[in-house]
Amino acid sequence: MDLDLRKVRYFVAVAELLHFGRAAERLHIAQPVLSRQIRSLEKDLDADLFHRDSHGVTLTPAGRQLLDDARNLLAAAHATRRRVHRAAHGPHRLVVGFRAGIVLSQALRSFCAVRPDIAVEARRVEWDDQEDLILDGTVDLAYVRPPVRERGLELLPLFTENRVAMLPADHRLAGKRELLLADLESEPRLRYADPGPDDVPIRTIEEKFERVVAGQGITLVPESVARLYSRPDITYVPVPDAEPDQVLLAWEANRRSPLVEAFVEAVVEGLKG
Repeated sequence: MDLDLRKVRYFVAVAELLHFGRAAERLHIAQPVLSRQIRSLEKDLDADLFHRDSHGVTLTPAGRQLLDDARNLLAAAHATRRRVHRAAHGPHRLVVGFRAGIVLSQALRSFCAVRPDIAVEARRVEWDDQEDLILDGTVDLAYVRPPVRERGLELLPLFTENRVAMLPADHRLAGKRELLLADLESEPRLRYADPGPDDVPIRTIEEKFERVVAGQGITLVPESVARLYSRPDITYVPVPDAEPDQVLLAWEANRRSPLVEAFVEAVVEGLKG
C-alpha cells in the first residue's frame, strides 16, 4: 500500500488543530471532503487516527505515532521536490547554512577550488529552524550549534569556542578583564528559547543585542560573535569557566548527494590542515 502524501498532509492539519472545520479552512477544502479523506487514510492504514465524540477530536495512539512520523515524511517529500526542480531548471548549486558568528569563507574557498563548476551559496539559519531548513531542502547542509534535534541528521563535530558575557556597555561588570559564572548568578539571563517580557521569543543575535541594551538581561555568546558583532553600547567579557560552545556540520542522514559528500570531505581535509 502506497501512502498518499496528500492525505497525510490533510491528517497533519487536523492533528495540529484538533478541529475538522478549522483544518478544512486552512487547507481550503470543504469539511465533508476532508472527513472523507481522513476516513480513507484510516482505511489505508487499518487504524483509527482520531477519537471523535461530542467533546471534540483527540488523537489515538496510532494518530500520535503518525503525527510524529508525518512531519518528517512531508518535509522529505518537499525537499525531494525542491532538489529535483533545482537540478532540472538551474545550475549545479550547493546551499550551505550557517549560524551567526560562524565564518564560512575558508571552507567555501576550499570547496570551490576542487569544484569550480558548482555555484555555492551561503544562507544564515537560526536556532529554531536550523534542522528544518536542512530536512526540507532549503539548505543542503549547515554549520549548526547545540541544542540540535538529531533525528534525521548526520552530525560532524568541528570545533568548540569559548564563551563570553554580552553586557550593556554601562553594566557594573563591563570593565572586568574576565568573569566567572558565579559573578553572573544574580543577573537575569536571556536565552533564545525563553520569551522576554513581551512574550516574544528571541530568534536572532540582533534581537539579543536589543534586549541586552534595554537592560532586560545578559547572555553568553561564542567568541566568534564577539569578534564579528561590535556595537558601542555592548561590551563582551570572557567567562573562562563557562561550558564551551560547539559547532557541528549537519546534513540529512538518508540523503546521498555527491555534492554534500564532497563538501564534507573538503571540510574534513581543512580540519586536518
